[in-house]
Amino acid sequence: MSLTIPVGADDHIQGPETAPITLVEYGDYQCPYCANAYVIVKRVQHQLGPLLRFVFRNFPLSQVHPQAELAAEAAEAAGAQSMFWEMHDALYENQPALSPALIGALAQGLQLDMERFEKDLASRRFREHVKRDFMGGVRSGVAGTPTFFINGERYEGSWDEPSLVNALKATA
Repeated sequence: MSLTIPVGADDHIQGPETAPITLVEYGDYQCPYCANAYVIVKRVQHQLGPLLRFVFRNFPLSQVHPQAELAAEAAEAAGAQSMFWEMHDALYENQPALSPALIGALAQGLQLDMERFEKDLASRRFREHVKRDFMGGVRSGVAGTPTFFINGERYEGSWDEPSLVNALKATA
């Protein structure tokens, strides 16, 4: 399957726009497999450096992970304050304790404007953005997390570090 929604301005992107390899992940902040993938992706980014552009899209599996949607909206709310990646990392690094209280503490630790952050969460300001990511994933054949796409094509292989690096290098 192919990625139905191309990488664009609404995405959270790390790495150069001109990178020959684009890795898109559909992830869930409460998914233990995504927490494992988070560590692997960090190492892969370090290995490939400017060859890799990494994109994260929300795919909260709310029926299985009750905190996932709130966490996704919190990452987006942090993103509105230019702190998406910092919140993204903090959520995965503190995943075992994920709760509304932890999310608030992480936001405070990142020195976000707490009044704005809390208002954004209470109003569900980013609910549609999260839903748009999710539905784009569904249309691209995503059924579980993490799901990866390399240069627009779904990656079906193992996502251990050597396998992922080899697959990414093969597309460069």
